[in-house]
Amino acid sequence: MDQNADVDFNVVMTDSGEFVEAQGTAEGEPFSKGALNAMMLLAEMGIEELIRLQRRALAEAGF
Repeated sequence: MDQNADVDFNVVMTDSGEFVEAQGTAEGEPFSKGALNAMMLLAEMGIEELIRLQRRALAEAGF
């Protein structure tokens, strides 16, 4: 479904909140700095949630 996106944006972070990768490409029209900031914030929030869920799953599994 990537072909339907306005922007292809990838973000990778460590569990300490540092960025490993941030890569974005407009798939049609250019995107604004405001849109970039919003995508970064959304990515950061999503990654933090994934880390919380992973830590909980590991704890429940005894790791």
